This record gives sequence, structure tokens and C-alpha cells, in this order.
Amino acid sequence: MRKPKQHKPLNDLSRSLTTLDVNHTLIAVIELSQKSWLVAGIIPGIERQPLKKLQPSENALLDLLGRWRKEAEKAGHKIKRITIAFEAGRDGFWLARWLRRHGIEAHVIHASSVAVSREHRRAKTDRLDTELLKRAFLGWLRGERDHCKMAAIPTLAEEDAKRPNREHQSLVGEQGRIVNRMKAALARLGIRNFNPKLKKAPERVEHLRTPEGEPIPPNTVAELYRDMERRRLVMDQIRQIEHARLERLKQAPKAGPNVMVLLLARVIGVGVETADMLVQEILSRNLRDRRAVARYSGLTGSPDESGNKRREKGLARSGNARVRRGMIQLAWRFLEFQKDSALAKWFRARTENARGSRKTMIVALARKLLIALWHFVRHGVVPEGVVLRPAN
Repeated sequence: MRKPKQHKPLNDLSRSLTTLDVNHTLIAVIELSQKSWLVAGIIPGIERQPLKKLQPSENALLDLLGRWRKEAEKAGHKIKRITIAFEAGRDGFWLARWLRRHGIEAHVIHASSVAVSREHRRAKTDRLDTELLKRAFLGWLRGERDHCKMAAIPTLAEEDAKRPNREHQSLVGEQGRIVNRMKAALARLGIRNFNPKLKKAPERVEHLRTPEGEPIPPNTVAELYRDMERRRLVMDQIRQIEHARLERLKQAPKAGPNVMVLLLARVIGVGVETADMLVQEILSRNLRDRRAVARYSGLTGSPDESGNKRREKGLARSGNARVRRGMIQLAWRFLEFQKDSALAKWFRARTENARGSRKTMIVALARKLLIALWHFVRHGVVPEGVVLRPAN
């Protein structure tokens, strides 16, 4: 099926689309940290560029911007626009939402998009970082590309929608760590044929014997019991998250991204958990085109070309790590469940006579599959040869 022609929307995150009036715009950047905020400003009519260290307080920041506005007005420049930027990091997006609610234009800069000196040991201080941010932010405000890139600021509901899947992933990892810890404790005693994941495992611990015929020491037994109890708690929490997800989809199947989740889950080989992760992390975002989809997932290459040198350094790994890991796992699963699809045939044709290429080509398959799923949930284009479950 031919993909419908789409008009490319303007990418307002790579450059500013609003004309910069330097005589009536107050510009500020913030270097955030846990103990203090360093705010650097560019005030119209004031030659000096102030630098102020604040306690981490949004109200103190608002007061500071108010003082700078008054200074500009005293110099004969009426402020019509206040724009402020800071790097994405631990503090998330709450400050940008709070500033926008108070009528201030706030932006969040991708930290890796700011050009820095390539010296072996470059000086790095908060003051120097604010200078770099000001230079990059001014270029972005002038509408020039490649000075820096801005992150899309999600709403509180959009951020909250990602929490169940991320918590689920964290709990699954915690469960694996607990099981590995129990197996390691038993392996130190020479016991290798005991499965601590069995339902009756707690009852069998007391009957275990070391190769010397000795029972397990009491402290190790107590540790195993605590780990088993901890694993049961983690499993209960995982089941609660999965049950809540199914209830949400059942109660509101046509609300927000739930439509995409149910549509994606119709693809044989894609479960509800994987569909929910892909929709919440990438497919519900307003991405420009298929290249932006691949780039956001981190499934693009990183070429190293200079003169006659041509080599590939591997995956860029600059995007969403959850999407990247999930798509590579899904690509292997896709080969098992969708053997007659065009993508699976393409993969087999490229790898059947090329020894040692499967791991490399699975990344390319993951990228192609992600783009195909993006077209599927966005435009309704079913990937060629893909089998769907019947709609409920």
C-alpha cells in the first residue's frame, strides 16, 4: 500500500521561528545544580551582562527577572518578550512549565547539542557553561540552525503516562538482580541445581546440602528467605502495573494514545507491554519524518569520514535507550512471528550468504521496523506481509 503524502511541518525545535528584537527582548540562561542556580542575562540597553547565583527557587528566579526588566525600562527599552533557557537534566521539565505558566518563554536545550572546546583538558566552570549556553541560545533565537537543539516540553500528563512502563522495566531488572544474587549465594556453597524461582523454593531450602553433605549456614538461609520475600513483593508490584494497564485500555480504548496501543498490539509478535512502551516513548511524539523517528531511537549510524578514510563507528546511541533496546528485542521476535513479511524476507536475503552479519543487520531491521510501525499507527499503512490479529 502506498504511503500517503505528508506535508512536512516546520521544525520549530532546531531554530526559533519568532523574529528576535534585541531591543525589547530580555534573554537569560540558567546553569542548574542541586545547591544553586547560576543565572546569566542579556539586558537591552545595559552593556554589562549580569551573572547572579540564586538558591534553587523558582520565585527567586522570577524576582530576578523582574529586577532585570526594570533595569531595561530605566534604560529606555520596554521589554515585550522574556525568553529563558537551560539544559535538560535531573530537574526535568517542571521549571519550563512553571515559567510558561507565568508568561515567560522557556526552552530546554539538549545538553549534547551545545558545541564545546575539543581541548584535551578544557576549563569547565558554571560561569563558562553559561557563556556557552548564551552563545548557543542567541544563535537559536536568531533563527540560525545547528547552534543547539531544543527538547520538546511534555505536559505533566504526558510525563506521568511514561511512569508505569518505566517502573515496570525497573522492577523486572530488580527481579533479575535478586534471582542472580540468590544463585550466586548458592554457587559459593557448590549448589548449582536449585532453582530459586520455583513456587516451592522456600520449602526446599532447608533440605539443601552442600557437596560436603553439610546444611546451608544459618545466615545464608536467612539471606535467601529475605531475597525470596523481596522477589515476591516485586512480582506482586509487576502484576499490579500490568493489571492497571489492561484496565486502563479496557475502560478508555479510544482515549489519547490508547488507540495506538491497541492498534499496535494487533501485530502478531507485539505484546501490550511492548506496544505501550513504544507509544508512550516515541510513537505518540510529534516527530517530523521517518529520519527523525530513527534518530530519536538512536538506531542511526555514526560515520567517521575524513579524506580517504571511511569507517562506521557503530550506533550513535544518542536517542532513547529504552526504545533502542526494545526495538532490537522486537526485531528478533519479529523474525519468528512474521516470517512471510517483506522485512523478514529482506533480512534473510541480506544475511543468508553473509556470515557474521546477523547482529549488524538486526539493527537495520529494527530501524526499518520502527519506521514501518510509525507509519502504521500514524497513517494506517500496514507493513507489507505483516499478519494482524482480528480487531476486537
